Amino acid sequence: MDTATGLTFRDATDADVDALVALIESAYRGDASRAGWTTEADILQGQRTDPEGVLQVVKSPDSRLLTVEREGRVVACCQLEHRGDHAYFGMFAVSPALQGGGLGKVIIAEAERQARAVWGVREMHMTVISVREDLIAWYERRGYRRTGRTSPFPYGDERFGIPQRDDLEFELLVKELG
Repeated sequence: MDTATGLTFRDATDADVDALVALIESAYRGDASRAGWTTEADILQGQRTDPEGVLQVVKSPDSRLLTVEREGRVVACCQLEHRGDHAYFGMFAVSPALQGGGLGKVIIAEAERQARAVWGVREMHMTVISVREDLIAWYERRGYRRTGRTSPFPYGDERFGIPQRDDLEFELLVKELG
C-alpha cells in the first residue's frame, strides 16, 4: 500500500490538542508505545508532553504543529519552528500501529518541503536523546548528521518524563535543505 495515499496535512488548532497529546503519549510512553519502535518506555516514564505544551506550540507565532490525518483520524504530527536561518523539527509522533510502514519518511519530507517553501530556511535542526541510537540512525538515513553538540536533559522537570537512567542528554542533528 502507498503510505502517502489519503494523507491530509494541516496546521493543528486548539480543538486538536487532546487528540495530539494522546497520539504523542502513545508513540513514546507506556505499554502502548511498545507496539512501535519509537518507544522511550525503557528510558523515561511519566508523560512526554501535556495539553499546555501542545497548546503552546499551536499558539506560538513562529511555530506550527503539522497534523497528519488519514480518513479523518489524526495519525501523526510534528512541530516546525522558525528560528531565523533554520527551522526546528520536534514533537514528531506517528501512531504506533502505523510505524514501520514508511509513513514517517513521507511526513519528514513534507515537513522539510514546507519549512523551505514557507520560511526559506536552508537547514533543519532537531534534538534527539543521544542514547536513542536506532532513532538517530533512522534520521541519518534521511540525511541528518550528528553534530556532537549536546544539551542537558531537564532532570527534575517531570513535564518531560521521569528518567530511568542518569546519562540522558540531547544531541543536535542537522540537515542541509538545499
